Amino acid sequence: MINRYYDIENELDTSVFLFGARQTGKSTFLRQRFPDTPYIDLLDSELRKKYQRRPVLLYEQFSKMPEDTLIIIDEIPEVPELLNEVHRLISQRNLRFILCGSSARKLKRKGHNTLGGRALPCYFYPFVSAELPDLNLDKAVNDGMIPSHYLARDARRRLSAYIDIYLKEEIKEEALVRNLDGFQRFMEAAALTDGEMVNYTNIASDCGVSAVTVKEYFNILEDTLVGYMIPAYTKTIKRKLMQAPRFYFFDVGIANHLLNRHDLTRGTAEYGHAFEHLVIQELVAYIGYTHNSRRISYWRTYTGLEVDAVIGDAEIAIEIKSAEEVMPKHLKGLRAFHEEHPDARLIAVSLDRITRDSDGVEIVYVKDFFAMLWNGGLF
Repeated sequence: MINRYYDIENELDTSVFLFGARQTGKSTFLRQRFPDTPYIDLLDSELRKKYQRRPVLLYEQFSKMPEDTLIIIDEIPEVPELLNEVHRLISQRNLRFILCGSSARKLKRKGHNTLGGRALPCYFYPFVSAELPDLNLDKAVNDGMIPSHYLARDARRRLSAYIDIYLKEEIKEEALVRNLDGFQRFMEAAALTDGEMVNYTNIASDCGVSAVTVKEYFNILEDTLVGYMIPAYTKTIKRKLMQAPRFYFFDVGIANHLLNRHDLTRGTAEYGHAFEHLVIQELVAYIGYTHNSRRISYWRTYTGLEVDAVIGDAEIAIEIKSAEEVMPKHLKGLRAFHEEHPDARLIAVSLDRITRDSDGVEIVYVKDFFAMLWNGGLF
């Protein structure tokens, strides 16, 4: 059994919404962590129909429970009407809930009760390196870290099914978009921009829709936790900086499959892009799980100098290279960033196995970097 990193118990002085993309392992995690807690699984079709017919059943079921009792409702967006009864049980009986789902979009879109701040939003992620003592780095770069994909001997069919069923059918079922053909073209274009700066006008031209529609499509991917934007670091000192955000799918395996990027080998540009994505994915998960207030951004000048990740207000600058030997040419962006932000900690994450200091730049082997991150040694 793989123990997940997330210490959700520290959140439970109140109720929580636990959101996360499908198949990240939310349900398994909750059943393992809370084996004796009342658990309502709304994927059970018979149970779901009963609650849909009479949402008040929830109140009748738990209104006599002792105060502070914890209750888990899995897939709460399937019967959002239950949130009124959850609200009553929190307010009148002081019960606590973990309300699980793949996103909040369905709740917000239909105007359902989101409990008015009585439940904190929390997020669950694919596997992270801290959960896998024997991390197979090349498999993670190729197949991603969604548990069923990472653990599969051959993840390609699973990835194909995941994308066809979840990323397409769920969006269709929720009627989030009217032009499904246009959205399909957008998904392919979004994959091409994975880890790159977003140009809404260019993507709109490729997809045959408006730039406004493309922005809404990206909002859908963010709201359904399929992807996220990394903003540009825009504090200008000397050099003129790019302003557009970068987009990443929530898991590198998803981007690989949409790009038909398979059997990636070290030393190729494709491997390098996926390697960068994996490291960003770890940083995003760490900040999400620890509720760190620092944000991640990236830094790029109009002349092409760049740093892949800037933490906080230029506290840490991280360049990500899949090179097995870091050379001075790999550090140009970090050196340029240091000229403008001399107090920044400079780190180059790579496949170079010799972790060392090179004239103020920490060159860190990727597995050493992951250990540093999850042991609290980065920030």
